[in-house]
Amino acid sequence: MPLSPPKCARSPAHLRQITVEGFRRDDGLLELDACLRDTKAVDYPLASGVRRAGDPVHEMRVRITIDEAFNIVDAEACSDRVPYEGECDTIGPAYGRLVGLNLIAGFRRNVGEMFADVRGCSHVTELLMSLPTAAVQTFATYRRDNEDTVEKPFQLDRCHALESSRETVRRYYPKWYRKPATDE
Repeated sequence: MPLSPPKCARSPAHLRQITVEGFRRDDGLLELDACLRDTKAVDYPLASGVRRAGDPVHEMRVRITIDEAFNIVDAEACSDRVPYEGECDTIGPAYGRLVGLNLIAGFRRNVGEMFADVRGCSHVTELLMSLPTAAVQTFATYRRDNEDTVEKPFQLDRCHALESSRETVRRYYPKWYRKPATDE
C-alpha cells in the first residue's frame, strides 16, 4: 500500500540518496560499495559558499570487503563532495578501523561507539548502517532462502513477517515453524 497523498501542495527542497551495490569477487569474497548523496532543489548558501541546485552537498562513499561469515576484511571510505573541503574530506582513513568487525554481530552498536561525534563523519557513519542488510541480500543472491539446512535460516525471527510462529514460516519454512504461545 503506498503512502497517502500529501495533505497540501509542496515543493522539493532536499534529496538524500543512499545506494549500496553488492559484488562477488573472483576470490569468493563479497564487496559492498555504498554511496550517500545529498542535493538541494534550490541554490544552497553555505558558510563555505553557495552550492548550486542539483550539485551534491555531500557525496560520501564506502567500500567494505567481507568473508562468508560477514567479517570485514578490508574497508575504505572517501568523501568526494563536502561542505568544508580540506576538513570533512580528511576522515576517510579512520574508517579502516572497521576491519575485524562483523556486519551481523553488533555492527551498528560498534560503529556508533567507534565513530560517534568528532571521531567520525556523521554522514559516513549513517551510510554504514545500511550495510548489514545489504550484505545479507548480497549473500542471498547465491543461496535459496528456504534450503534445507541443519541450522535455522538466518532470516527467521529477524522481522515480524518471519517470526517462527507466523503463517509465512509455517508455509515456506515448515521445519522451523513453532505454534504461537497462548495466553492461559
